[in-house]
Order: sequence, then C-alpha cells, then structure tokens
Amino acid sequence: MTENLQGYAGSLLDTLRDRGPMVHHLTNMVVMNFTANVTLALGAQPVMAPCIDEVKEMVAMAGALLLNIGTLDPPLVEAMVEAGKEAKRLGIPVVLDPVGAGATKLRTEAALTILEEVRPAVIRGNAGEILTLAGEGGLVRGVDSMEELGEREEALRAFAEKSHTVLAVTGKVDFLTDGTVDIRVRNGHPVMARVTGTGCASTTAVACFLAASPDMPLEGAASALAAFGLAGEKAAASSRGPGTFVPALLDALASLDGMTLKREARIEVSR
Repeated sequence: MTENLQGYAGSLLDTLRDRGPMVHHLTNMVVMNFTANVTLALGAQPVMAPCIDEVKEMVAMAGALLLNIGTLDPPLVEAMVEAGKEAKRLGIPVVLDPVGAGATKLRTEAALTILEEVRPAVIRGNAGEILTLAGEGGLVRGVDSMEELGEREEALRAFAEKSHTVLAVTGKVDFLTDGTVDIRVRNGHPVMARVTGTGCASTTAVACFLAASPDMPLEGAASALAAFGLAGEKAAASSRGPGTFVPALLDALASLDGMTLKREARIEVSR
C-alpha cells in the first residue's frame, strides 16, 4: 500500500467520513475544545471522558483511543493506562501524544509508563519528545522541542522496531517509521507552529484516520498528517494570521475531500 500512499490517503479520508467513528480522547484541558472540533471537521465523533470509573465502558464504543499527557496528574495517567489496556484487549488502536516528555521527570515517566503498559499503535510527538522516549536525550523546553532529527533517524528506527510502535515525528517535514519503512510528509505551513494546540490536533487527526484503518497504522498516520498539513496550507492562504487561522483550519479540514488529498498530498516512502 505504501507504493501508492497518496491514493490510499484520499480513499481513507472518504472512508473516515462515510463511517464517522467515535474517537475517545483522554487529553489535556488546553486543547480539548479545539481537538473536539478537529475530530468533527474530519467526520469522526469526539468524546472526552477521563474518569477512571467509565473509561473502559467508553473506549469499548470507540474506533480509536487518544492519550495526551499535556495537563497530566497521577489519576489521569492511571485512567489512561486502564483505558489503553482495555482498548488493546478489544483490538482498538491507541495513539499516544507524549506532550513535554523530557521536560520534567513526571512527564517522562508518565509517557514511559503508558508506552510499557499499553504499547500504542502510534506515538505522535515532536523530535525532542520522541527522542527522549527512545533514550536519546531529546531536548525539550516546556512542551516545545529544541531538536531537529538530523542524523538521529536510525535511533528512531531501532526504537520503533523494538517497541513495535509507529513513530510519527512532526516538524518542518514529518518523519514516520515502523523500523523498516520510512515515510516523509511535506504538507504543512509555518503558521501552524504559531497556534496553540496544532500538534495535539495533528494527533487527533492520526487517531481519526486510525479509527478508519486500524490494521495499517503507518499508512493511516501518514495519511492523517498529509491531510492535516494540507488543510493547514489552505487555511494559511485564506487567513490573515494566527487569530483567523484556527477557524480557517477547521473550515479547510471540513471541506477537504479525498480527491484533493490524493492530488495534493506530498508523501515520500523509502525503505
């Protein structure tokens, strides 16, 4: 499927809109409303239900589970692990966003605990966060990466293979690997880095696409990042700056169709 990934991405977006799967978010308070709207704009149905007393019930109804540690505390981590284990038992794909891993001991240990206990299908993060989880000492300030991948891609391939997880490292060029196949997605726009929550929203896009393609996490994640980046390009062209960008992004996501994504996705595959 990786040989014609642009075509697959377009078909998967259409499938996502046809099916309208539910995506269960255990996410941070900063982005909750924004990522719910991104989910809706892509054609999926969001639910934000972090209480440990109902996470197993709720995740059983979902097509994918998203775990985002942006505003974490120990009870939330416990709920994430419970939800993640139940999702894995049911064959529901889990996407982890290790926000700020490497910045503090709490964040790093929480992300590593979820990784060990849940084994997510995809980890979507910036270079600093994912290099930290790989044991490569990624540099993070607050929740922002101070890293570029450069020649450290081989360490990420080894980490992906060892952890049986797809890594989706977003930046100027998004880099994805399952340890064997590498994918680069070149869609996106610099203004996306000037708006709070776009990284988290890209994780939401990945979860939405995986809900429609649970058995192909590498291709699904790449398709999602291409769609999200392309919508960012179109939103930047029609907005005047960060303040008008967010509503334009939601409009661009909602109006994106499979044929446009197939035509304008910039995805490169290598082995």
